[in-house]
Amino acid sequence: MRVQQIERKGGRRSWTILWPEGRVHTEADRFLRRHDGSGTQRTYAYLLVDHLRWLERECLAFDTVQVRDLERYMGIVGAEVRMPLGEPWRLGRRPYGRSALSAAASCLKGFYLHQACLGVNAKLGERLDGTRLPSQVDRRRSFLGHVKSAMPANPLSPKGPHRRHPKMLPDGARDRLLKTVNSARDRLVVTWLADGGFRIGELCGLHLVDLHLRENAACNECRSPHVHVCSRPDNPNRAEAKTKQPWQVEHGTVTGGLIKRVSPAMVHSYFEYLTGEYPRGAGHGMLLVQLHGADAGQPWAPVGARRMLGRAGERAGLGVVKPHAFRHTFTSAVLDAAGGNLLIARDAGGWASAATVDEVYGHVDIHDRAFDAALRAVWGEAK
Repeated sequence: MRVQQIERKGGRRSWTILWPEGRVHTEADRFLRRHDGSGTQRTYAYLLVDHLRWLERECLAFDTVQVRDLERYMGIVGAEVRMPLGEPWRLGRRPYGRSALSAAASCLKGFYLHQACLGVNAKLGERLDGTRLPSQVDRRRSFLGHVKSAMPANPLSPKGPHRRHPKMLPDGARDRLLKTVNSARDRLVVTWLADGGFRIGELCGLHLVDLHLRENAACNECRSPHVHVCSRPDNPNRAEAKTKQPWQVEHGTVTGGLIKRVSPAMVHSYFEYLTGEYPRGAGHGMLLVQLHGADAGQPWAPVGARRMLGRAGERAGLGVVKPHAFRHTFTSAVLDAAGGNLLIARDAGGWASAATVDEVYGHVDIHDRAFDAALRAVWGEAK
């Protein structure tokens, strides 16, 4: 079995699962169609195809699978479970990390609940369709969360508390990278990632019309220089924004989308790039283009930006630099500068919820003076 990408009208893409002889896997396709038009569909396709291959090896049918079988599968791919796991699986591959395990648990629960709705293995559906008491984070995330009495539960999800500590850029990384990169385009990428907290898909998916880099732009949605991050599934470089906020073009001006303010350094790097390297007559209208080779002048794909940053990081002695490290560093810096205001950090970084910012970045700085003073008091070293 394998995952098949399907090209659709308007540049849209979807994913399904095929049998070895090329037939569509009917049950998987029905489930994946429920997530059509979202990045979740692709993620679920690759997670589900691995599970379906495992079912084939174990000679398990959908109507005979039990919760214990699913728990054993989760243990084989990396979860901590207390049971015999049987034969090894995914030989030579690393086990799933915490986020991948959570995604796999959600995928499996959704798939088997969908099967139960179709009358297949209703007992398994009942076991998976459980509830739990809402936590304080659940109440903050949900509209009218204070009146909620139950939340969906997933017995396959990784157990135990989990707090993510994002990987930040090393101190001085931005300046060292700016001295190392070889073009105005690459300096723009470093500057916009550092000052804007963009996801790499958002940055590579920008069009020139999305940039309102002067005061009081015609969109009348932000007085300061800003950009509109718009989700376009038909971008020729296949860069797509994760946020799907509605946007439109009115009288030649983009409105809506995710609005992000830009710094003076970002504006300067833009004009340096546009006047010095941007090709004349580029009909696609996208911001970032390839500078060399047979495809010079064509839209620059996110993989190219990732490779450029990786090479620049190695030359600068920083190791492999990943675009998302800029986003982590930006959000953490905004949160600190805003005095812990989660709403400011959420909107500056374009996060879906303030609770996510709190979970990922809401931790004390171990170098803070108050933190240092508290420890020294405990150690008996207080002055």
